[in-house]
Amino acid sequence: MLNSVIIYCRPGFEKEAAVEITDLASAIGVFGYPKVIENSAWVSFVTHDENGALQLMEQLDFASLIFARQWFAASPLMENLPEKDRIGPLIERVKEMERVKEIASGKFSDFRFSDWSVEYPDTNEGKELSPFCRKITVPLRQSLKRSGLLIGSVKNSEKASEKLSNKFSSKFRLHFMFLSGQEAWVGVSRIDNSSSWVMGIPRLRQPKGAPSRATLKLEEAWHCFIPEKEWATRIPAGKRAIDLGAAPGGWTWQLVEQGMFVDAVDNGPMAPELMATGMVDHIQGDAFTYEPKKPVYWLVSDIADKPARVADLVGRWIAKGLCREAVFNLKLPMKQRYKEVLNCRNKIEMRVSEAGVRYELRFRQLYHDREEVTGHIRVLIG
Repeated sequence: MLNSVIIYCRPGFEKEAAVEITDLASAIGVFGYPKVIENSAWVSFVTHDENGALQLMEQLDFASLIFARQWFAASPLMENLPEKDRIGPLIERVKEMERVKEIASGKFSDFRFSDWSVEYPDTNEGKELSPFCRKITVPLRQSLKRSGLLIGSVKNSEKASEKLSNKFSSKFRLHFMFLSGQEAWVGVSRIDNSSSWVMGIPRLRQPKGAPSRATLKLEEAWHCFIPEKEWATRIPAGKRAIDLGAAPGGWTWQLVEQGMFVDAVDNGPMAPELMATGMVDHIQGDAFTYEPKKPVYWLVSDIADKPARVADLVGRWIAKGLCREAVFNLKLPMKQRYKEVLNCRNKIEMRVSEAGVRYELRFRQLYHDREEVTGHIRVLIG
């Protein structure tokens, strides 16, 4: 039985993740109810059908979710794992899940796993389980291999997942999520319909020389929204980009690192090291009224202002053909945060559609975001 969808999210955004998955599941005819523990960094959505979780995840595109970092279809929570033999019951639970083949419409002829991970909630309490999870990882891997359930040990990356998907018929990832030494969720996700990062957390390092940690938000956004094989054409060196609300230059730094020339628009000061590159023009002015003389490829914006105002700004730039792609942040209010994102999305869609522009628009609360979500829009040519 796989009737629960487990969703990782940012601590404090459990209600938003729960409302979103309930809304989207209902729209495709999969019904259930969420269970929320505040500040736990995860929610469960329990479907009425005993195998409804996998059915939901086959019909719903993970990329369409805003507040989910990662998800998997889980069997019922395992409790009271024996201290002397936790691995035995976990392996038996995985074997029981082979029943999934019966409801998978023949798509998965091999239920062995191409990838797997041992996980815990991304909270201070959850991180206390890190030593336990490290200790159990090796013997658990050995047992999975002896049982013929694990095809190989693979890094969580798009290239590795694609390579394995071509070589083996299995496209499943196995998840062990521990809540304590006695409690664990066991479940599966599709490698091609989930985050490529364990728990949806990217392992990005703060670059030396970057003016602020905000630089990681733009780097993560590119990983999230743009396939790596398209970076050379969609994050092109030698092109000009605009950074609205740029100071002190965290996002400008990322653009310069990719070889782009940047108009950095902000009344505040820019980092001297960035200005010394000769690739940045600092324009002291109002980010909401500035427009380039010629269209550019990239617009990025991390303006701290009302989300509706930022949505108007982005919609105008795309509708007027001022840029080809844009990454932007929406600073969310304390209440009705999911509704606010939907309102901003509708505002952008209406403005761009009225201009007759074809586009792709997505939102995601990135790991490096805080009380905000990141949006990406791309003009489609042809």
